[in-house]
Amino acid sequence: MTQTKPRPVPTGGTLGLVSPSSAISAESLEPGLAYLQAQGYRIKRFPSLYAKHHELAGTDEARAADLRAAFEDPEVDAVLCSRGGYGCARLIPHLDFEALASHRKLFIGYSDITTLHLAFQNVGFATLHGAVGVTFSKPREPWVWESFGNALTGDLIRPKDAPVGETVRPGRAEGEVIGGCLRLICDALGTPDAPDTDSKILLIEDTGEKAYRVDAMLTQLLNAGLLQRSAGIVIGEFSETDALSERGDSPCWRSIVEERLGKIRVPTIVDYPIGHKSQILSVGLGVRAVLDADRGTLDYSERLCE
Repeated sequence: MTQTKPRPVPTGGTLGLVSPSSAISAESLEPGLAYLQAQGYRIKRFPSLYAKHHELAGTDEARAADLRAAFEDPEVDAVLCSRGGYGCARLIPHLDFEALASHRKLFIGYSDITTLHLAFQNVGFATLHGAVGVTFSKPREPWVWESFGNALTGDLIRPKDAPVGETVRPGRAEGEVIGGCLRLICDALGTPDAPDTDSKILLIEDTGEKAYRVDAMLTQLLNAGLLQRSAGIVIGEFSETDALSERGDSPCWRSIVEERLGKIRVPTIVDYPIGHKSQILSVGLGVRAVLDADRGTLDYSERLCE
């Protein structure tokens, strides 16, 4: 499938802020938006940004309408999600992803936003798995902003101060990068947006899952053949998993990763700085990269935007 790339965000460009998942308060988000404005970007808030419908940021129809409006708005240069949480899967019937992609706006988010990334990947549109609006409401290492700010221009060069991963299975692989949050990847199986991992580099991370659930989800991907068919695997962090273990004999999540993935003949690294970490690297989806599992690096061979 031929990939379509978003346009780069110009200096002083406008970020359209949407909340396609869980509700968020202005108190939590506005410090992050102030930081983005201090970096020279304009902010445009869409109507359901601070809405609340049960645990969601407004009704399904309202959240979908915000996404469509942000992509269609000629003032908006990139669409930035406020946070993840839950709810993106409920929007799938309300959205035409080919129509959204035709506007070539950079789409940014992670966590529950993985569902929307997978849908965009299904129509051949490249997106950015990276910081959400609330990310910058707390202090971050300088390389976090360097990675995010560069990615807005289409530059996916890894900052020199960003950490690298650790080797689970050595080797080198090149391919299109796909993936995101593990539970959302598993939720997509059996749907039209199930990921095609053949000869691709698969990113995986998650948060708040008990050890047995991490084992179960990785096992599901193994039983479905998705991990074995990938060119390479990049594991981020499973934050809070070890703390949520109910029994003292529960294995740590890294042991689960090594046991489940160490035996398949696919270059694999762990602890790469993606996902629900306090310090998060922004990485492109739908663009090609080289995974060097011996060095723990993922280096892109093409730009995200053009």
